[in-house]
Amino acid sequence: MPRWSDYTTGERIKILRGREIRQSDLAEMTGLSLPTIQQAEQDKRLTLQTLMKIAAAFGVDTSVILGQQAPRRAMEQKDRAMMRALSRAVHDTAAGLLPDDADPATLEDLAEITSRTWDLYWAGRYAEAGAVAAPFITSAAARLREQPVGEQAAAWGVLSDAYRLAGYVANLMGGRDLAYAAIGQAQMAAQNAADDLRQALVASGRAWVYLRDARLAEALALAEKAAVDIEPRFSRATKEELVAYGSHVNFAAVVASRMGDKDRAADYLSQSHATGVRMGAEHRAHGTLFGPVSATTQAVGINVALGQTGKALTLIDGLHDNDLQALSGAARNRYAMDKAMAQADAKMWDAALDTLEQALLEAPEWGRHQALPSVIVQKVGKASTARLRRVSELIGVTPAGSASGFLPATAKTAL
Repeated sequence: MPRWSDYTTGERIKILRGREIRQSDLAEMTGLSLPTIQQAEQDKRLTLQTLMKIAAAFGVDTSVILGQQAPRRAMEQKDRAMMRALSRAVHDTAAGLLPDDADPATLEDLAEITSRTWDLYWAGRYAEAGAVAAPFITSAAARLREQPVGEQAAAWGVLSDAYRLAGYVANLMGGRDLAYAAIGQAQMAAQNAADDLRQALVASGRAWVYLRDARLAEALALAEKAAVDIEPRFSRATKEELVAYGSHVNFAAVVASRMGDKDRAADYLSQSHATGVRMGAEHRAHGTLFGPVSATTQAVGINVALGQTGKALTLIDGLHDNDLQALSGAARNRYAMDKAMAQADAKMWDAALDTLEQALLEAPEWGRHQALPSVIVQKVGKASTARLRRVSELIGVTPAGSASGFLPATAKTAL
């Protein structure tokens, strides 16, 4: 089976379009003419403007169209529609363009929307969070426009939160261009709000975009700076400050582990655990959740990334189901993926598949947006059992060793 990069650009556009979208539909979605779409799919002519409009219509990076990275399997039609709306909200508001009927909700209402949208995000309901984020951005921008000069700091802060949330959703959905744009607007809004904590949160968000874009050194530098900038004095730190700091040093440990830097990852893990112990329990603030359980479950994934399977399994043995109930849905699901990976690394094939299957059955929507399940299935590989086939069907991949290999489900449908 050809790799994604083996197709021509025109063929990749056809595959992404699939059977449910006609060429005329794509022309309408992009605002381009039908002949322009036809020329692009025939590899006759593809300008930069056409490339960017087609990428925006599909809700993917331009690099996907050009074959530099494969499309995410989760990009179904409803996801693409959500991403188009989110992109429009980010770019239009950044340009100062607001619809005439934009609702300038009160700051109190916007704070409540912020909380509800983060709840959706941390529950793993990313498409819903993105669908809410689009009108949220527009409403926050409208509130900013209505605020009297000299009284805009709070509105800038809410707008920063809305853009940051959009950046997180776009990053998870593989819309790297949109993620960069949204996080850039979040940074500008946080600076206008003169809010040091929000600026650190945005810096950490940008580091996450860098991480998923394989810009590891830059991700680590940003993550470290963000953590240092908000490091509190433990003797008088509030729970909110500890949540922000703990989540930041934890992320710095994640990035260090991806770089294979065991000593630096261990140092940040130590700070993360100390912060969790100081807190005593999980606490939610600033759109995130952190505490002693979060510190331990994150440490499992970090040790897996470092190849320290024994340490990961020891941490897993010390965690119980009651502990995990304090986590958000997305955090529990991510821990299950890390646990399954540790079990697969230890060649505990059946246990790994049991863990993975249970997580995917409990959170199928969340699972659609994750890459790790496919990696675990490929690692289990030739353990050809009924369980392996069931799990493979849940995530839409073919186990290693089969004749067809792996291709994103969108591509399989179209070929």
